[in-house]
Amino acid sequence: MTIIIAGERSGVGKTTITLALLSFLARHSQKVQSFKVGPDYIDPMFHTQVTGRACRNLDPILTSPDYVKHSFAYHSQGAEYSVIEGVMGLFDGVSLQGKTDYASTAHIARILDVPVVLVLDCSRLSGSVGAIAQGYANFDPRVNIAGVVLNRVGSDRHLQLLKTALEPLNLPILGVFRRQDKIKLRDRHLGLVPTEEVASFPKIQEELASIAQDSLNWEQLFPLLDTPQMPVSSLWETVPRQFRVGIARDRAFNFYYQDNLDLLEHLGCELIPYSPLEDTNLPPNLDLLYLPGGFPEVFAEPLAQNQKIVKQTQVAIQQGLTTYAECGGLMYLCQSITDLEGETWEMLGLLPTHVTMGKRLTLGYRQATPLPNNPILKENQRIWGHEFHRSQLQETSSSPLYSLCDLYQNQTQEGWNIGSIYASYLHIHWGIFPHGLATILKSKWC
Repeated sequence: MTIIIAGERSGVGKTTITLALLSFLARHSQKVQSFKVGPDYIDPMFHTQVTGRACRNLDPILTSPDYVKHSFAYHSQGAEYSVIEGVMGLFDGVSLQGKTDYASTAHIARILDVPVVLVLDCSRLSGSVGAIAQGYANFDPRVNIAGVVLNRVGSDRHLQLLKTALEPLNLPILGVFRRQDKIKLRDRHLGLVPTEEVASFPKIQEELASIAQDSLNWEQLFPLLDTPQMPVSSLWETVPRQFRVGIARDRAFNFYYQDNLDLLEHLGCELIPYSPLEDTNLPPNLDLLYLPGGFPEVFAEPLAQNQKIVKQTQVAIQQGLTTYAECGGLMYLCQSITDLEGETWEMLGLLPTHVTMGKRLTLGYRQATPLPNNPILKENQRIWGHEFHRSQLQETSSSPLYSLCDLYQNQTQEGWNIGSIYASYLHIHWGIFPHGLATILKSKWC
C-alpha cells in the first residue's frame, strides 16, 4: 500500500511534510518512489532531488484515469516505499464528467484505492480541529482517511488541546510538527524556487529527515507505505534510435513531465541536453529542438548575453530545424522579454511578438482542438493541456495552432506555427497521445 499526503487546503505545509517524509525514507532506502497529483513541475523537482528517482505526475485530465492507474503501478515496481503528494485541498478539483472534485487528491485516492494522510494547519486552532477532521473524514466515505498530521503546533499545552479535541474521533495522529522557522523554502511568482537554485538544499534535506524522524509516528506509518509488487508492462514499446533531440535543460528551462522524456526515448530519440544559459554551442545534427517551460524571465539577461548560442539557434531554426516550444520556450523564441523589473532583453527574434511580464496569472486546464494549420493533431482531435504563466504576448498570432476551451466554455485561439516552429503556452502531457510527438519528429515543415 502507499499513502497520499493531502491538505485540508493549500498552504498547510503538505509539501514540506512530504519532503520530510521522503527525506527520512531516502536516508534509509534507495527505493523510494514519489508521485505528485496535478500538473505541477516544481514540487516534483524537489521529490526527484530527494529520492534520486523521477517523480511522476498523476493527472486524469491531462491523461486519463486508466493512465493514472497504469503509471502508478508501473513506476511503483521495484520501490520499497511509495508516497503521493496531493494538490490544493483534499477535495479541490474541477467539475467534469459528472464529478465536482475531478482530478482532486480525493479523486486520485479513489482511483488508486489508497489511504490518505491529512495534514492540518493547527497554528490558529485548538478545539475546532476536531470538527475539521471529522468533516473531512466523513465527507466522502469512499476516501479512507488513515490519520492526521498536526502541523505548526505551538507548545505542549497546544498539543494537548488538539489531542483532546481529536480523541472522540478515533482518528490516529500520525505526526506532530512543531512551529519552526529554521526551514523555509523560498518562492517567487510561479511557486517554489526550483532545486537547482537552492544551493543549501542538501543541508535542508538532512534537517527535514531529522525532523521527520522525531515528528512522525513511524510504527503506524510504515505498514501504510509498503508498496505491492505487481509486474506491469511499460506504457509504450521501444523502437531503435533514429532521432537526435536537443533539449534545453538548465535553470531557465526545466519544466518537464518525465513521462514525456521517457516517451521520446521510446519513440527512438537520443536526448541531448544543453544549456541556453551557459553552453556556447548548440548540439550538432539535431532532428528536433525541444524548448520547455521554465523561468526565462528570471534569466533574461544572461540568455540575451549568450550570443553564440543565440545566433546558432537562430540559424538552425531558420534553416528548418523542427522546434517544439512550450510556455517559457515560446517566450525565448519571441523578439524580446520585458522582465519583472521592467527591463527589456532581446531573445531569438523568431516569432513576431514581444513578451511582457505582469501581475495577472493565467492558470487552468484547456481543451485544445487543432486549427487547420496544425500539423500534429488531426481535425476534430482534442487534447487537454494546462496553462500557468504571468506573461502576455503583445501581438496576436497570425498562425494559431489551437482553439482553446477552458472549463467554463470560454474559447480563444492560441499558439504559433511559423516555418519549422511549433510553439504554444500550452503544457501538454503526451502520454495519452504519443502519436502527437511522433508526428512532430517525422514532420518536414516548410
